[in-house]
Amino acid sequence: MKRILTAAFAAATLSLAACGGDGDDALGDRAEEAADNKAETLDAAAENASGAQADALEDQAEATRDAGDAKEEAIDNTDVDTDDLTEGQKNAIVNAQ
Repeated sequence: MKRILTAAFAAATLSLAACGGDGDDALGDRAEEAADNKAETLDAAAENASGAQADALEDQAEATRDAGDAKEEAIDNTDVDTDDLTEGQKNAIVNAQ
């Protein structure tokens, strides 16, 4: 399922690549911040866990941050013109896994 969503996100952002470039930095930053917020939640859960569970949560938090960084870069590289997107479309891009 995660691979399907990733493919859908990639297809959506690539189809928007020809639109321009306005606001893609802000949209990318928004996506990265959303991932960081999820990672912070995982880190908090790890603090309340122990052993292998804590390690797994910390690993998941790190992977979430890495995915957020990659998404931010991918959005920036598309040069999408965010002025042409609805707020719903922006949210779909930010929240795509």
